[in-house]
Amino acid sequence: QVRLVESGGGSVQAGGSLSFSCEIAARIFSSVTMGWFRQAPGKDREFVAAIAWDGGNRRYADSVKGRFTISRDGTKNRVYLQMNSLKVEDTAAYYCAADAIRRIPLSEDRNLYEYWGQGTQVTVSA
Repeated sequence: QVRLVESGGGSVQAGGSLSFSCEIAARIFSSVTMGWFRQAPGKDREFVAAIAWDGGNRRYADSVKGRFTISRDGTKNRVYLQMNSLKVEDTAAYYCAADAIRRIPLSEDRNLYEYWGQGTQVTVSA
């Protein structure tokens, strides 16, 4: 079993910024696509962003393009999500995930991500 450990998140007013990090085991970090998903109360878990195993490809949901940035650091085995210009509708539990299959384009399908973090809450107030 591969463990993903998230940190960051919290509460902020609309227009503010927050960031997350997610650590994954070193032995697989360089071979997996890392993604971020979110789930608001009463809604399905939805794709937010993904970054390829080598950092060469990124993909974003339309709702976060231009506001969120996904990145990864191979020296720390971490993936990051920087969230700027936050909106009330960004309020959700955010999850990092890993897809062990190298797919191009990167997948937005949560069912294709095998490993998941525990989730961390983001609350954006008006």
